[in-house]
Amino acid sequence: MTNVSSSVNRREFLKSAGAAVGFLGALSAHPEAVIASVAEQTGAPNLQASLSSDIVMRMQVELQKALKKSAKERRWVMVIDLRKCVGCHACTIACVAENKLPPGVVYRPVIEQEHGTYPRVTRTFTPRPCMQCDRPPCTPVCPVNATYKNNEGVVVVDYEQCIGCRACISACPYGARTSDFGYTYTEGTPVADGLIVGQNVADDYERAKNFEYGKGYARTGDKDSPIGNARKCHFCLHRVKEGMLPQCTTTCIGRATMFGDANDLDSLVAEMINKPNVMRLKEELGTEPRVYYLT
Repeated sequence: MTNVSSSVNRREFLKSAGAAVGFLGALSAHPEAVIASVAEQTGAPNLQASLSSDIVMRMQVELQKALKKSAKERRWVMVIDLRKCVGCHACTIACVAENKLPPGVVYRPVIEQEHGTYPRVTRTFTPRPCMQCDRPPCTPVCPVNATYKNNEGVVVVDYEQCIGCRACISACPYGARTSDFGYTYTEGTPVADGLIVGQNVADDYERAKNFEYGKGYARTGDKDSPIGNARKCHFCLHRVKEGMLPQCTTTCIGRATMFGDANDLDSLVAEMINKPNVMRLKEELGTEPRVYYLT
């Protein structure tokens, strides 16, 4: 016999979940209009100013503006404020979840350094995604042109073309590339009756497709699989194309990571890269990185 109360509760939950998904979709596509509408409906005159003051909301608006331009007219850059990074590694974990990264593959590690001697000791944290260099040393060494700068200036990898020679990994002076050897987190875990999940079910999830570059790639080891290939950060292009900021940007609890179009002189990132305390890693190599740091 069906429990009426449970059915009603389930129905109400699904309605609420659907409304939440719809709100988030509208917020991504038309952030200014949604904020204004919510402020009007709630009778909170300061709500719009409060939400608009969050740099994530500002970047979301600027992203929509940039996407209206042609690919060649925009210049994606990332700015990381090292003064705000607390070393929580939320960006690293968010990136792993977004791109379904296997063991040994990390696109955005956070490098920790300890300074001083006890008891005067401090620590600094440096997130290190791919630098998306304008003069990348990794692309000319690829014998099959599997890694290249796309029309938006982001260095990408064609998994179907890559032969796994790892020449690009050796050429990258930032250590921003890794190789996918096909490992899974479930290797060696128990297989037994009575387990809630167990290795078989969990391994099915790990073999499911990820959607880097806007295309589904199953971890099967076939030609169109990332297994055996070089892998790297790609500024979450699959999200950006849909009007969403990179996962590391939205996840950062300290708002230390900023992303946007540097060709828009009114954008947050354009403002940040003109600060006197900005720097880029290993600039002396002439790689012209698109990742900037505030110190």
